[in-house]
Amino acid sequence: VQLQASGGGLVQAGDSLRLSCALSGSTFRSYHMGWFRQAPGKEREFVAAIRTNAGSTAYADSVKGRFTISRDNARNTVYLQMHSLNSEDTAVYYCAAGSRVILSNMRSASAYDYWGQGTLVTVSS
Repeated sequence: VQLQASGGGLVQAGDSLRLSCALSGSTFRSYHMGWFRQAPGKEREFVAAIRTNAGSTAYADSVKGRFTISRDNARNTVYLQMHSLNSEDTAVYYCAAGSRVILSNMRSASAYDYWGQGTLVTVSS
């Protein structure tokens, strides 16, 4: 399984950005997907997750109402639409895939088996 994240860049505070993550090498719809991020000097943290049928999503409190996770099983891609970006959102964003993710562990990095290389989002104030 390979995950390729894209869409990061340098934006101004208040701007929007959409990240994409394409999965290859396996059946995308079999995987629950998550986004995590790691800011400089900080630990990796959960951002958002979506289960295989898109029926369940979860968000970190810090992004709830601003970020939306979605998936397109036909395109083998998961998206993270980000609005109202601020400097606290500056980080490397990683997508992750897991086949054993359940509601109780969706926010835990250890629940995911495969990780993308990360895409850098920099928000200037």
